Amino acid sequence: MKPVLLAITFLSEEHRAQLARSYELIYAPDAAQCAAAIAAHGATVQVVLTIGSIGLNAPQMQALPRLSLVSALGAGFENIDVAHAKAHGIAVANGAGTNDDCVADHAWGLLLAVVRGIPQLDARTRQGVWRTALPLPPGVSHKRMGIIGLGTIGGKIAQRARGFDVEVGYHNRSARPDVPHRYFADVQTLAAWADFLVVATPGGPQTRYLVDAPVLDALGPNGYLVNIARGSVVDTAALAQALREGRIAGAGLDVYESEPQPPEPLVGLDNVVLTPHVAGWSPEAVQASVDRFIENARRHFAGEPMVSPL
Repeated sequence: MKPVLLAITFLSEEHRAQLARSYELIYAPDAAQCAAAIAAHGATVQVVLTIGSIGLNAPQMQALPRLSLVSALGAGFENIDVAHAKAHGIAVANGAGTNDDCVADHAWGLLLAVVRGIPQLDARTRQGVWRTALPLPPGVSHKRMGIIGLGTIGGKIAQRARGFDVEVGYHNRSARPDVPHRYFADVQTLAAWADFLVVATPGGPQTRYLVDAPVLDALGPNGYLVNIARGSVVDTAALAQALREGRIAGAGLDVYESEPQPPEPLVGLDNVVLTPHVAGWSPEAVQASVDRFIENARRHFAGEPMVSPL
């Protein structure tokens, strides 16, 4: 018999069909469907596929007595109760490394779009406005980029900075001796040094509002913020106020606190570029994430080490 898999995050029809070849798939991609699926099928579920922003909490795990593996489709796992899982013999894995390039590409796309004002220039061009009637947009090359979280994705973002002759500094919990970039022990000092501040750190309670009003003030009126990490890392109200008052120049956000609803304080501002948490989404990246889950799960049930365990 196939293992029973409960998927509580969005999956395309193609990926549902791929998973159904190896698993008895229960697809419950929203909170109400998830609760109903656990109530109806909890006694049989052996694997849960989720994402970091949805997670899986201790009460949910307790309602799944046969659960032996929880896996995040992407790299994030901040809302999976990993401690509870491990304490109860439940393996946990994620999709680390499957969408890093896609996220790094998108971070640079947001940065270029907001600094150069590309959405606004597109709109004005369609209105018949020529360049001589417009202010000069700033350049990107030869500036300074501060990266909050120089993990795999942060490292990919830094790697791309070389092509723009952009100097990179970073903040981590501790300095990395294996990288050439300048280390900053606190975010506010990094922001004061940087022209562009890119958030690439994991979400969760430890990083909540790591970017707050003092950090934004340190970034300054010519500075730009990009967030491809988690919406919880940035204080949305403080960001909206800083943007309205010109205390920073602009922001490019793929993530925000109100997901999946748009961030209302930012929607009416023309110095913000917003995308709907798609930085890690491309056909290649999502396929790699699904393939990684399948391989992790195969190894788990075969008693072999998983590719990306937590």
